[in-house]
Formats: sequence, C-alpha cells, structure tokens
Amino acid sequence: MSAERVEHLDDPRVAPFRNVRDRDLQRDHLFMAEGRFVVRALLTQSLYDTHSILVTPAAHEAMADVLDGRTDVLLADQQVMNGIVGFDIHRGCLAAGIRRPVPPLDAFLDTLPPERPALLVLLEDLTNHDNVGAIFRTALAFDAAAILVTRRTCDPLYRKSIRVSMGAALRLPFIEIDSAAHACALLHQRGFTTLALTPAADALPLEALAPTPRLALLLGEEGPGLTPEALAGAGARVRINTGDCVDSLNVAAAAAIAIHACTPRRYHRGP
Repeated sequence: MSAERVEHLDDPRVAPFRNVRDRDLQRDHLFMAEGRFVVRALLTQSLYDTHSILVTPAAHEAMADVLDGRTDVLLADQQVMNGIVGFDIHRGCLAAGIRRPVPPLDAFLDTLPPERPALLVLLEDLTNHDNVGAIFRTALAFDAAAILVTRRTCDPLYRKSIRVSMGAALRLPFIEIDSAAHACALLHQRGFTTLALTPAADALPLEALAPTPRLALLLGEEGPGLTPEALAGAGARVRINTGDCVDSLNVAAAAAIAIHACTPRRYHRGP
C-alpha cells in the first residue's frame, strides 16, 4: 500500500505528531523518533513497534527501501508537517514508536545466560538528555547488556535522547530501578561486581582493578555525582586518573572510558 496523503493540520491520523511534547506522548505509551537515520533504526533494528510514520515526499523517496509496503506511512508536504508538529522538521521524517512494558530488574537478570560475561551500566539521577543519549550509544558499541536508570533519570526514549544516541536507545534495553543501592544489593546476590565511578582521590584507579566478567558500572549526575547511598552500596569506588589541570570528566566521557575498559569482549572466547 502506498503512503496516505495528509493535507490538513487537523487530520485525526496525525494526532500523535501534533504539537509534539514528550510528556504527552509518554502518557499515551508512545515516543517520537526524529530523522531518517533514527527512524530507519526504529524500523529495522529496534526493540519497539511502530505506531505511524510522518514523512515529506523527499524523505519518503530517500527511505523507500524501508517504507514501501508499510500501511502506517503518512505523507505531508514540509509546510504541512511543520504546522502539525509545531516547529520546523528539517529532516522531514518522524515516527511514533510504541513503548513496551519495562521488566523489573530481577526478571531481566533471569534472562542473562549465567555462563556468559555481562556488563550493565547504572545511571543514577542523570537529567541531561545529551549525556544519557551519548551513554546509550557507547554502551551499545561495547556490548553492554542493558542500562539501569533510576526514576529521576531522564527518559531514554525522549526524542533528544534517542537522537543523540543515534538510535542506540531503541536497541539497548533499559530497566527502571527505585534506587541504586537496592539495585546493587540485588546485583551482588546475582554474582555481579558493582563499581561506583567517582573523582574522589581515595578511590581505586580504574586500570588497577582485576577483570571481572559480570560487572555493573554506576554513574551519577554531573556536579553532585553518585549519592552517598549509591557509593556505600557499590562493591568498590573507582576513579579515572586525569592530569592535574582537570579534576573530573563529563559523565558521558567518563562512561565511555569505563565502558570500553570493561567491555565483555575481553572475555569472549568464541561461540
């Protein structure tokens, strides 16, 4: 079936795209993917189903290989699309995805093969969408199994988080947790080592740690860092050594260094 034309701003078919607000979408169990690269990821590599897609003729032509034959594609001229959304969509492509239920941590851990290495990344109260998106991208690149997020952490499925992650937030599962400390206790029961990243001078240097195949890295918000409860709940506190002129790193940069150092690939011995 070819794409269906949208000519008017009040067309009921474009309701999910009208004056896009992430909080409103979340209440409707939806999220918004923006841009050709990210929408392509949603359609071809994602954990999530698609509700509908809104594209300009140019974007439709450029993405014909993944859009042809779909029954959920809406076609609108650029001016009409901008009017529907409420701002200029320079990439000419939006897709509404359908959120899926988030499993509790213990249920997710049951799905991890006990004989294989696993890396988890725990984000405590990170409120910057750029940082969250960047961390998802790094975590996917280096084979993390999932991201754990406290309820104060910004939504990984917010449009900006997805865009900054280059679609990684659509491919890597995330688990909501009530607190980092409680999550650490459960992870310890399941055989995980938990490491809290901190710039504190008395923390262990990251490179000095012995390799461990089942590991969770804890990262806190820039500025305050991890809460005292999270630091106390972790099995060890670790730091990334920097030069004297810089006392700490952006949390996304610190995450990239630590995740790369702890990637499960180092334990891979074949199928």
